[in-house]
Amino acid sequence: MKALVLGGGSLKGAWQVGAIQAVLESGFKPDMIYGISAGALNATFMVNEAGHQFEKNKKIDWDIVNKKLISFWIENITKPTDIGILKSKWQLGIETLLSRFDGLLDTNPLYEKLNKYIDLTTLRRSPILLKVGAVNINTGEMYYADPLEQYFIDFVRASSSIPLLMPVVQIGGDHRKAYLDGGLREVVPIKKAIEDGATEIIAIATHPKHRDMDAINYRSFFSMIDRIKDISISQFENNDIEWAEKHQENWLNLAGFSINKKLSLKIIRPHNPLNIHLTEFNSKNIKDLIIDGYEHGYNSFHAD
Repeated sequence: MKALVLGGGSLKGAWQVGAIQAVLESGFKPDMIYGISAGALNATFMVNEAGHQFEKNKKIDWDIVNKKLISFWIENITKPTDIGILKSKWQLGIETLLSRFDGLLDTNPLYEKLNKYIDLTTLRRSPILLKVGAVNINTGEMYYADPLEQYFIDFVRASSSIPLLMPVVQIGGDHRKAYLDGGLREVVPIKKAIEDGATEIIAIATHPKHRDMDAINYRSFFSMIDRIKDISISQFENNDIEWAEKHQENWLNLAGFSINKKLSLKIIRPHNPLNIHLTEFNSKNIKDLIIDGYEHGYNSFHAD
């Protein structure tokens, strides 16, 4: 089984989209796609489009799949208000006083776009398997949902909901099932793909293995959120990838399951930090990231 694994990274998901194009051009055709955070959005879009094509033509043109994903980013993610609208101080004050804090951003603009492009029935009929990861904030447990879940779209929203900035997502409106960004526990879900039987994996991460961090204005709330997120996600991402590489090298039974076949694993990740901020970006920034991701992905195949 071939798996495409898409890590988290917020707006860095645009870089991932460019890298995906290079992966597909290499001839890799996934049987399953796994995603967390921005990777969950990209994965869901791809599986939805693959399902749409399969229903219509009984085959999947992967070039078209990713070209439509690129178009989605270029046409719909052009400025901060396409992702979310900052709530007023009055609204935030009221929510805090009433213990109803629900994130700094109103993310309806993003999810209205998601609902426009994604259809649950199409996802369920797609021949490509799909799983997205989110964290239950009541229990701290990681959970991977697939389209057979009644409220799968809620899980997609939750997987990409950045803590504090974005609202907690109650699955089906149930307060006991309150979920946030899967990046709180895992960033690149390679382990889950292996557990599900993947033997040939290409994983696209959005953070470099090593990075030098510049000083920030730590008195700025948004700068601090960005920095904390970058530090934690970079470490989790390294942990996920290092585990998979050691598993591949040693064929160890590290997670209580057996792998009888040799694991083929390729990691694509940037060499340097991708500098883009949720509260300040434009359409050119998105296009530049896509181009950079494609060039990096292309070079990673032709350098082998």
